[in-house]
Amino acid sequence: MRVPLDEAMRKLEASIGLLEASVARRLANERNRVDLETELQIMQDDRARLAVELDGAVDRLGKVEAASGDVARRVDRAITSIEEVLAHADGRGDDE
Repeated sequence: MRVPLDEAMRKLEASIGLLEASVARRLANERNRVDLETELQIMQDDRARLAVELDGAVDRLGKVEAASGDVARRVDRAITSIEEVLAHADGRGDDE
């Protein structure tokens, strides 16, 4: 009767080993899932922050473009005024 008991003990130990391995895999998978959820939350926070920064950059770009257009118009008017003054100073202003 000793043999069946030894065989049962070996089977029990093998089963316990499989159970322990299964539990270890399950715990590792759970840790990985938690890590992935944490990483996803970090990525979502980064995305939200970047969206806010992008909105701000687009707004600033619009203001810079508007200011650039205004400066270009002012420079054009200044060039025209200077050309008129120079033409008048050369005496060409009366002929034109």
